Amino acid sequence: MTMLRPLSSRISSLAHRVPNGVRASAARRTRFMATQSGDDAKPPTALATLYLEDGSKFVGRSFGSHEAAVDGEVVFTTGMVGYPEALTDPSYQGQIITLTTPMVGNYGVPSRKKLDKFGLPAMFESYKIHASGLIVQDYSHHYSHWKADSSLGDWLKEEGVPGLCDIDTRMLTKKIREKGAMVGRIEVDMNKSAPDFSTIGNPNERHLVAEVSIKEPKTYGVGNPIKIMGVDCGMKYNMIRLLVDRGCELTVVPWDHPFADEMHKYDGVFLSNGPGDPTYCTETIEQLKRAISVPDEQVKPIFGICLGNQLLGLAAGGEAKKLPFGNRGQNQPVINHATGECYITSQNHGYHIDTSTLGSDYKELFTNLNDGSNEGFIHKSRPYFTAQFHPEYRNGPTDTEFMFDTFLAACKDPKAPIQFPVRKPAPPKPNVKKVLLLGSGGTSIGQAGEFDYSGGQAIKALKEEGKEVVLMNPNIASVQTNMDDKSSHNKADHTYFLPVTPDFVEEIIKKEKPDGIVVSMGGQTALNCAVDLYKAGIFDKYNVEVLGTPISVVIDTEDRQLFSDKLHEINEKIAESYTAETVDAAVEAAKKTGYPLMIRSAFALGGLGSGICVDEAHLRENAKKALATSPQILVEKSMLGWKEVEYEVVRDVYDNCVTVCNMENFDPLGIHTGDSIVMAPSQTLSDEEYHMLRETAIRVVKHLGIVGECNIQYALHPESLEYCIIEVNARLSRSSALASKATGYPLAFVAAKLALGIPLNEVQNAVTKKTQACFEPSLDYIVTKIPRWDMTKFQGVATEIGSAMKSVGEVMSIGRTMEESLQKAIRMVDPSNAGFAPRYRFDKEALLQELKVPTDRRIFAIAQAMYEKTLSVQEIHDITKIDQWFLRRCESIVKTYDAMKGMSLDTMSHAFMLEAKKNGYSDKQIAECLGATEEEVRTKRKTLDITPSIKQIDTLAAEYPADTNYLYTTYHGMEDDVESANGGVMVLGSGCYRIGSSIEFDWCGVSAIRTLRQLGKQATMVNYNPETVSTDYDECDRLYFDELSGERIRDIYEKDNSEGVVVSVGGQIPNGLAIPLDKAGVKILGTPAKMIDNAEDRMKFSDMIDQIGVQQPRWRELTSSESALDFAKDVGYPVLVRPSYVLSGAAMNVAWTDDQLKACLNEAAEVSKEHPVVISDFIEGAKEIEFDGVAKDGEIIAAAIHEHIENAGVHSGDATLVLPPQDLTAYQMERVRDAARKIAKRLNITGPVNIQFVAKDTDVMCIECNVRASRSFPFVSKTMGVDFIEAATKAIVGADTSDMNLPTLETRNRPSNFVGVKAPMFSFTRLRGSDPVLGVEMASTGEVACFGANKEEAFLKALLSTGFKMPKKNVLLSVQSSLENDMTHSAYQLHELGYNLFATKATGEVLQKNGIPCTIVGYPTEKGGDVTNALDLIREKEICLVVNVPTYESKRLEDNFLIRRTAVDFGIPLLTNMNLVKVFADAASQHMKGELTGLDPQTLFEHYQKETDADAWTKPDEYH
Repeated sequence: MTMLRPLSSRISSLAHRVPNGVRASAARRTRFMATQSGDDAKPPTALATLYLEDGSKFVGRSFGSHEAAVDGEVVFTTGMVGYPEALTDPSYQGQIITLTTPMVGNYGVPSRKKLDKFGLPAMFESYKIHASGLIVQDYSHHYSHWKADSSLGDWLKEEGVPGLCDIDTRMLTKKIREKGAMVGRIEVDMNKSAPDFSTIGNPNERHLVAEVSIKEPKTYGVGNPIKIMGVDCGMKYNMIRLLVDRGCELTVVPWDHPFADEMHKYDGVFLSNGPGDPTYCTETIEQLKRAISVPDEQVKPIFGICLGNQLLGLAAGGEAKKLPFGNRGQNQPVINHATGECYITSQNHGYHIDTSTLGSDYKELFTNLNDGSNEGFIHKSRPYFTAQFHPEYRNGPTDTEFMFDTFLAACKDPKAPIQFPVRKPAPPKPNVKKVLLLGSGGTSIGQAGEFDYSGGQAIKALKEEGKEVVLMNPNIASVQTNMDDKSSHNKADHTYFLPVTPDFVEEIIKKEKPDGIVVSMGGQTALNCAVDLYKAGIFDKYNVEVLGTPISVVIDTEDRQLFSDKLHEINEKIAESYTAETVDAAVEAAKKTGYPLMIRSAFALGGLGSGICVDEAHLRENAKKALATSPQILVEKSMLGWKEVEYEVVRDVYDNCVTVCNMENFDPLGIHTGDSIVMAPSQTLSDEEYHMLRETAIRVVKHLGIVGECNIQYALHPESLEYCIIEVNARLSRSSALASKATGYPLAFVAAKLALGIPLNEVQNAVTKKTQACFEPSLDYIVTKIPRWDMTKFQGVATEIGSAMKSVGEVMSIGRTMEESLQKAIRMVDPSNAGFAPRYRFDKEALLQELKVPTDRRIFAIAQAMYEKTLSVQEIHDITKIDQWFLRRCESIVKTYDAMKGMSLDTMSHAFMLEAKKNGYSDKQIAECLGATEEEVRTKRKTLDITPSIKQIDTLAAEYPADTNYLYTTYHGMEDDVESANGGVMVLGSGCYRIGSSIEFDWCGVSAIRTLRQLGKQATMVNYNPETVSTDYDECDRLYFDELSGERIRDIYEKDNSEGVVVSVGGQIPNGLAIPLDKAGVKILGTPAKMIDNAEDRMKFSDMIDQIGVQQPRWRELTSSESALDFAKDVGYPVLVRPSYVLSGAAMNVAWTDDQLKACLNEAAEVSKEHPVVISDFIEGAKEIEFDGVAKDGEIIAAAIHEHIENAGVHSGDATLVLPPQDLTAYQMERVRDAARKIAKRLNITGPVNIQFVAKDTDVMCIECNVRASRSFPFVSKTMGVDFIEAATKAIVGADTSDMNLPTLETRNRPSNFVGVKAPMFSFTRLRGSDPVLGVEMASTGEVACFGANKEEAFLKALLSTGFKMPKKNVLLSVQSSLENDMTHSAYQLHELGYNLFATKATGEVLQKNGIPCTIVGYPTEKGGDVTNALDLIREKEICLVVNVPTYESKRLEDNFLIRRTAVDFGIPLLTNMNLVKVFADAASQHMKGELTGLDPQTLFEHYQKETDADAWTKPDEYH
């Protein structure tokens, strides 16, 4: 089927219909309104009951015909799309269908009057609904689709078919799975008692085929050359379409037609699908017996599908057996024994042929990979063959449509052997023993913890296959770089904390001599590095085989022109676009595309360098920035307003290919998918659209030759079948991690197996442990992903979201309706979000702007418009282009709130409380609406016996039993899938990544659950971050992918009767829950909740510090602005404002003036509404020191002291850490130890603790204490060679730590023979407009760490690992005047090293006065004149390093900002801290003199050659 016309005609045909690629609203509103429900659509209210013959009953709401009771065999189907096609499939005659997909009716029903070219109803599989009834969990009374003509409910009423919703369809599916298909009755009269099933006939005892078969012969395609007789046993219309389209004259005859006598008139016989027991069709079977026993010269090909397969089997002497519950759905994997190929098929049958009973002339052709049942057979010498599945699809995948070609080829030449499409032979299986895996380095925007998860999965898969694994990754906080024995099955054999750059990778290849390399698990960092190595011939030079997708294929997908060329080869198109390598070329291309247009960078991650350009000036500015960081850009026609859809695709070398997950963006095209709200599976696509894009995905991936996993992104026109391919990522991505968690299908694990040449059908489904990985998951829930932005942390950042990703993390929620899933997700993003409710006050103008130009707050603007009724759904849609269906589901949340407003808690009924909970309302939200407390709502809810159900994620919508521990909670349930855990320890995860809480806390959580399991304790993890290792269900005994709220933790704690909860390893969110959970009677393990509060509450902590005699800066509790100003006057500026219970220094600020202080106070009060804010003296020029430790009952059992290179004033998360300290005095160290001892004792700490100090002269003052793990714990643990979290977990549960060799307060000089330096990773490049300067509020998105013989060596390695490039020639200096003397010393060192120095006027004059040669350049705002402007030098890439160090006294604020921002925009390394400049100059000086090992990869290799195991710094398998 050709889905695409040439792109030029497609685009031009859209040009006049859809201006700028978006809907023209007003002119076409009238026609358009018919395609979705109006404001008057109401949810169903009438009740009806489903009775089953086993005595069970289900009460739901009736949304179809409500006239009379109906009976039928109750079956289930796992297809996620295609209800109009399924309901009209004659094979469902006499059956009541249960759809496992949770929300049904979303895209309405197409016109029944529209006929295709054959005179058949165009969008249906027969002329009527054949199913007796329909059971769904949730019915969408609001629908939206460009082909829709009515709602599903209205269609059912037209046809007299009942529909029942609000049923726990998962529970019903499990019942059918366990007991087999049962007879049931839908009773609409609630006064009637349960039926007597002995009086109700089983539909399978009726001659269902006779009921549905045609009565008189009918011919289609008259005059076509190939004459086929089709025996109609319940023939689907798409069989007719496919045969006639292939040149058949098809004569359809009734099931009992005497066709054996007419065989000579035809070229072949086709046997259709049909309902019921095949043995009833005795006449057909007799005719077939005659047909297959003719002499050889009279043989005519016979092809049977579904029931046709069973009838031919019976005629051939076989036996038909009833399956317990049948195979019905669109994801059944079938293997072709003739070719070994695996297909995904659509199925709908209750019987199968037992092939062991067939005669010796027949052999099995197809087998179901899930249950081993026969899926078709073939005669050994004659052209008789069958398929139990549905090659004609509709609904379902098109993988086996070729069966019609095979049949017609046989009709043309009956004597030729039956031929199936031949696959290209697979390349030889890689013969590798040792594999190098490239990691992704430090986490950054666009490349976060998902690669820790992916890489860990790959290591596990490789180790399972007996491979030796070498890992290169400088991300110290990642789980994959662990070298302890808690999880040896997914631990690399050798780990290198080194930059993932071509030079370093080559040296590791030389040293380790791997046979193979995996480059697809380390994000764009690994991929780009691999492309450079490939182009340099390194892989060939050392005979290293790239496992998985070949690098040439990666280049085809990354290079925009090559990608376009490859797609043209198979008549697939990307949007009209042109590549450009210069700004002028981009401007020329724009003349062809017109404005607005989109630019995209090649070889970039997270849409870096992409954006919408509205005119030439805008294009020139953006193109220049994009080309500064990428060799090529794509100028692309804008398709703003189109839908964005994504498929995750898996392919093996044998050409088996499946799509594992499809996702649909809530936001239309124009917002990067990483910044979009995303739903999985898609909710607004019809069967036609879903499978059109799926088919394309498979065709593209096969053509490109990808091996392993990739994702393909589409733009889909909202009012037609027009689509464009946006891109293919030939590697694991953020979406891959999301898809893995959304489906339970471990993509990275499977991809690693496929990279070793293992076929997809030999990899086991890790969830069911019974079925294979060659299948497509079926979801009976909806997943919502919402990004987390932290733009408020960055001064001056542009808050608009667009095609370049800005989010720092994401959450994933699971629910059984969009309302439940969406509200959960919004709360997960930030605990202060109530749900889908107004949060920020927008005036009318700001509201319209927010909807039109989206920022990180758009979802709250939609909520405000709906809650305040300022805009209708239609108006919101017109502005945002968000699909009406999504908006209607949002509106449903608001309608629940509106109804609730008029109630009191006392008058709220059971039904309404349940409805509110089903719509995702938290107890807190309900309490705020009713003016009650959260605890009162909880009490009332439990009195009404309304508690959430626990459901499993099992990849197959309950079709097969799954012993899985992957769980979520929902209020759309009538039972739990699992028994209570009856004990176990709950560990609370860290939630989504945000500034201040990233992969480090996930490392802590994983370490805790691994330790608990090692101790023989049952470990339960609660977390909702799809990017993490902690949310891998293999890591714990129970994984709850759910909210980290007091309400949900208590629900799980009570259900599982847990021993207690660990709150100290997940960062600030769990820590903040300690007090409310403790008050509610939940047992907090470790440090008592009251003591956590004493540390978090700034005032209590400051009081306590004074009492125990630990020095601290002068402080005062903030009671009013006046008292704060008085305090500042008393101690003198600067002063520090510190709120309580915050992470990453949120709203922490240094004030230098009265005006600044007033602004700081307002911000702090907003962030810390319920807890005190403290103001303290800020010590200028002080050294910052950190203590990380573990205590047990107030006694410290593990201790580490490390120092910051930067002075106090830079947040500890942004500071460069050194361990062991190199510049602290013995006196300062002892003061820290003494203070730590006292604090641990007073707070009675059991578990982890982090204490921060500032030191100046002889003062060593405590500034903060976190009674929880801190982000430096992984660094400290790996540098010290012992896991501090393991020790903390053992202390918390009372286990012994004496054998752990922990460093104590008495330990000195550990480590003694090397130094570790942890360096922050920043993502300023992505945050356009933000000022890349550091302060007390954290801005880094990740970290790396490296090791060296001294501080300078470790520092430079760490700096290089962040992407910093050593300057080659020219350095620009610009510092505030108070720092000019300090700068003179460092500038002289740089001059001595041969660098050409450039400096702004004031800095340059001081340097020249001090005898240091330098060229003075103009400030950015100084135009004209005879000196070169600093910005011009940066933009032209004349400068290799920019040093710009401001202070609070800086006057040229705009000039400084422009220098810093331009350096970041053009990819030039930037230093903004004087201490860092000094250490860099010292390190560069030593490096140039050849005193540092390992910075030059060659010297590193020589070092390794000489090093013995005894010389190694830590374990022999860790190479630093």
